[in-house]
Amino acid sequence: MPTPARPAPRTVRSVVARMSALGAGLPPGDGVAVFNGVYLSVTEEVGRRLADGYFHDPSATEELDVRFAGRYLAAVDAVATGGRPPACWRPLFQLRGHPAVRPVQFALAGINAHIGHDLALALLDTCRARDLEPDALEGDFDRIGALLTGLEERIREELMPGPDLLDVADPLTHLVGSWSLEKARDAAWAAFRALWGLRGVPELAEEFAERVDTTVGLVGRFLLTPLPAA
Repeated sequence: MPTPARPAPRTVRSVVARMSALGAGLPPGDGVAVFNGVYLSVTEEVGRRLADGYFHDPSATEELDVRFAGRYLAAVDAVATGGRPPACWRPLFQLRGHPAVRPVQFALAGINAHIGHDLALALLDTCRARDLEPDALEGDFDRIGALLTGLEERIREELMPGPDLLDVADPLTHLVGSWSLEKARDAAWAAFRALWGLRGVPELAEEFAERVDTTVGLVGRFLLTPLPAA
């Protein structure tokens, strides 16, 4: 029987608690568990930085972070309750147990879905809720980007095979090299600005968001291409 959806978290602390509980309930090799563990570590880092003066506007940044995480958790809840998550998330949930998909692929597919689709919508929701112009969030958006760069480096260190196991002939080298976190962030900001410009034309904004969702889902399916054993 499907589990009822949980209330959306309201603070970074509650997001961390929810993701920790989610991770504890998933088997280690599960693709969603792989992404959840990576995302949990960066959310914990954001929580620490909210208190140390790293962000120019900690209150707005926390709201953005919570709205952002809420979209991932809503996708988790949709699947748990027998619903259909956004197109960007479907490849990860459909292939989460595939034995020929490697952990780094699961991590990148989740990041692709979350940044490529969810981030623009979370930025839009935060600006609307706080009556802010996009420029008000740009500085802290870039500061979060610096944290995400560290996340990408950690993924490569922890989830990629060592140099003795991974060489230019391994298909994983080409697959991972074809996706860029920096370009995904740039695209998310551009999508957010486009949606902001379309906010007075809801039909066009909805169509644009749907096309972004579909395109990000196609990229995710590519990232989850099953590969032969190394």
